[in-house]
Amino acid sequence: MTSLLVIIVLVLLAVALWQLTKIFDLTQVGTSSDSSQVANDRDNNIQGYLMFGFLAFLYVFTIYGLLAWGNLPLHTPASEHGGQVDNLMNITWVLIFTVQAITQVLLYYFAFKYKGKKDQKALYFADNNKLEALWSIIPAVVLAGLILYGLYAWTNIMFVDEDEDTIVVELYAQQFKWTARIAGEDNVLGKANVRYIEGVNTLGVDLSDKNAEDDIVVSELHIPKGKKIHFKFRSQDVLHSAYFPHFRAQMNCVPGMVTEFAFTPVYTTSEYRELPYMVEKVTHINELRAKKSVELIAKGESGLDPYTFDYLLLCNKICGASHYNMQMKIVVDTPEDYKKWLADQTTLVAQVKASLEKPVEETGVEAKENDTVAAPAAPEVAMK
Repeated sequence: MTSLLVIIVLVLLAVALWQLTKIFDLTQVGTSSDSSQVANDRDNNIQGYLMFGFLAFLYVFTIYGLLAWGNLPLHTPASEHGGQVDNLMNITWVLIFTVQAITQVLLYYFAFKYKGKKDQKALYFADNNKLEALWSIIPAVVLAGLILYGLYAWTNIMFVDEDEDTIVVELYAQQFKWTARIAGEDNVLGKANVRYIEGVNTLGVDLSDKNAEDDIVVSELHIPKGKKIHFKFRSQDVLHSAYFPHFRAQMNCVPGMVTEFAFTPVYTTSEYRELPYMVEKVTHINELRAKKSVELIAKGESGLDPYTFDYLLLCNKICGASHYNMQMKIVVDTPEDYKKWLADQTTLVAQVKASLEKPVEETGVEAKENDTVAAPAAPEVAMK
């Protein structure tokens, strides 16, 4: 509400200044003035110096932004391929900043040096082959190098050998939550289709498929450090985007199709929390939260809990009203801790059986003696 009021005040102030300008023009009626609306030497000098002033503002603000907010971007990557992504991003930033610095300085310098003067005519060149070649070849070579390096990095990141030892995990997107399904000992996900969604089986897994017998469905995903995780993505409703910021990974989740991505974690959650930059960041966040808590408690409201870092899976597409809240906690364990966690999980088949065996009072549905855990015949288009 405060922002809206500020915007309204600024708009009204602009209108008032505009009206004052019109009043000032009316007061000048009858006085001698240049109404030709043709720029003279004084006008051109003013415009030239304004050009330099804007150039100075542009670079002062840029330098200030780097100093003030340079610590906000993501820091140490938590995956093997994260370094390649960061290198590609850094090279791109350096190229953009260098080209921008050179071109903007030249633009405003020439605008000042060759500003209009009385009786001075501009020298006109129909063409200049050397300049044309220069500003065509150099950008083409730079962009070609950048694209080739990007394709090389993308191929290294996206390539997953069929014989490679991976853990297969499905991430299922729906408004507004994530659900993970881990392939069991066979490391093969059972078939799935939205037509099979019923009761506990919220992912539409074909429970008659033998590969689905050991699938595990969880709302908090644990993965082991040093092991490549092969993710497969599905969406139940609209276009989502699975975004793992600290792992430098993102993949669209498209209704009706399966997309894939793989990465290898290199830091456990505990190890990442102990990184110096993360310790400093969490400390700063908790200082801000403590100050805010004092204000809230003074108003009779509850204070904020201390912040603890966790890896998160986010949605990077605006998928609806609660898009901002669509996230899932990801825990990177040591291989030993991961095995212990996995051993404590219950398979989806066991969960469905348990739900069917509940008393009528709990389920509201009368179970029959011959009920079995089954599903309709699998359609031709199903996920493996």
